[in-house]
Amino acid sequence: MNFFIVDDDEAIRSMLGDIIEDYDLGEVVGEAENGSNINDQLLKSKKVDIIIIDLLMPLKDGLQTIRDLGNCFAGKTIMLSQVEDKEMIGKAYSLGIEYYITKPINRLEVIAVIEKVIEHMQLEKSIQDIQKTLNVLQFNKEKDRQVHSFMSKDIVSSGQFLLTELGIIGESGSKDLLDIVQYLFECENEKPFELGFPSLKKIFIDVAMKKLGPLCDSMDLNKEMKASEQRIRRAIYQALNHLASLGLTDYSNPKFEEYAAIFFDFTEVRKKMLELQNGSNASISSVHINTKKFVRVLYIESKKRL
Repeated sequence: MNFFIVDDDEAIRSMLGDIIEDYDLGEVVGEAENGSNINDQLLKSKKVDIIIIDLLMPLKDGLQTIRDLGNCFAGKTIMLSQVEDKEMIGKAYSLGIEYYITKPINRLEVIAVIEKVIEHMQLEKSIQDIQKTLNVLQFNKEKDRQVHSFMSKDIVSSGQFLLTELGIIGESGSKDLLDIVQYLFECENEKPFELGFPSLKKIFIDVAMKKLGPLCDSMDLNKEMKASEQRIRRAIYQALNHLASLGLTDYSNPKFEEYAAIFFDFTEVRKKMLELQNGSNASISSVHINTKKFVRVLYIESKKRL
C-alpha cells in the first residue's frame, strides 16, 4: 500500500512514516504540511492508496482538502484528530471518512487502524472481482434473478452478523430490522434511491403490508406498524446499552470503536456510559433514539459486507 501523509507537525509525519515502514504496512510515497498542494493528479502520479491527513492545519485543513478532492480520489482516508467537536466529526462522516487516529499518536492504535483499512480495501477488491465474474456469467434475465435472490439472502446474513456484533440478535426487534434491510435491498435493486433514503413511515408501511398481505385493513396495518416500531426501539436501546457497557469496560474495545460512533449520536453513548457507571437505571423514554439513522447505517453497513 502507498501512503501519503499530510500534517503540519513534522514529528507526527516522521512518527507515522516510521510505524508504516517498521511494521511493513506499506510505503510512504509523499508528505505535505497542509492540503494546499494536494490534488488528484499528484495522488494519481504517486499511486496513493491511503491518505493520512490531519483535521486541523493552517492554510488548508483536512476537511477542505478531502472535500475538494471529491470523488477523484478512489483510495481510503484516515483522519488524524485531537478534537471531539461533534459538528466537525459529523462533517468528516458526510465526506465519507470512516477511519480516525486520535492524537496524541499511539503506536498500537495506528497499527490497528491501518490494518483495518487495508483489510477492508482487500475485501472490497475481492468483492469487485467476484462481481466482475458474476457479470460475465449473467447471460440472461433468469441468471440475473438467481444472482439477485442469492444476494438478497446474503444481505440478511450481513445484517445478522451486525446485529450479533451489537448484542441484539436475540431481541424480538432484530427480525423486524432484518425484514427492513431485505426490503431496502430489494427496493434499491429495482430502483436506486435517486431521491434519497426512503422515509421511515414508508418503510414501516411497506414492510407491514408485505408481512400482512395486500388485503389487510388499515386497523391491522397500523397495529403492526406500531408494534414493529416498539420492538425496534427496544432493540436499538439494548444495542446502545451493549456498546456503552463495552466502552465503559474498555474504551479501546474494537466493537465499541467501530460501531458506537456510526450507529449512535456519541453524546447519547457518553450519557449511557455515565448512567451505567453511576448505577442508574434510566428508562428507554429518557434516551433519544434515532431509529432512521440506526436503520440507515445498518443497511449501509450490511451492503458493505456483501
